[in-house]
Amino acid sequence: MSTSLRAGLVRPAGTWPDWSLDTMTLGGEDRHRRRGMLTTDGGTSFLLDLPEAVWLRHGDGLQLEDGRIIKVQAAPEAVTDITASSPAALMRIAWHLGNRHLPTQLMDGTLRILQDHVIEDMVSRLGGTIIHRMAPFDPEGGAYGQGRTHGHEHGHDHGHSHNHAHSHSHSHSHGHSHSHAHSHSHGHHGSGDGSGH
Repeated sequence: MSTSLRAGLVRPAGTWPDWSLDTMTLGGEDRHRRRGMLTTDGGTSFLLDLPEAVWLRHGDGLQLEDGRIIKVQAAPEAVTDITASSPAALMRIAWHLGNRHLPTQLMDGTLRILQDHVIEDMVSRLGGTIIHRMAPFDPEGGAYGQGRTHGHEHGHDHGHSHNHAHSHSHSHSHGHSHSHAHSHSHGHHGSGDGSGH
């Protein structure tokens, strides 16, 4: 009988009384979903069947057809907490994370991301301080689609920065500016490959 249970409604955290039939503890990757068989912490199986994929946040409730609610809990994960020497420095780091479409949790004076040594190297070069810990990861609401953009974010950033430099040149210097930027990018690209390994 338990396998016939179905949840088709998400009750956002804070909009329902904090009582629940059971809890379901999921990591970040598992909290972005639309449909699938899930099992609660207490062993109850049910079908999640939502109209569209959503990012389930810590404290959200999945409402079963009979009105009972299963509380979503964020599982501890390998995360990186980022701090900086000033609010301005932290804002700059946040801008770079956002430019890479990286799911980020905003806390008081701290940014939290999933551990990623490439991103951590960038944060260190920007003057950020890195702390590794195991903790729940509950990024901002724009994080749906996590993982889809992650594979090409670095290439996107290169193109983005060169486009900025290119757009500042006007038509009378366009030919010279373009030629210079082109030769510079080749050198930069080559040295980047060498230092990366």
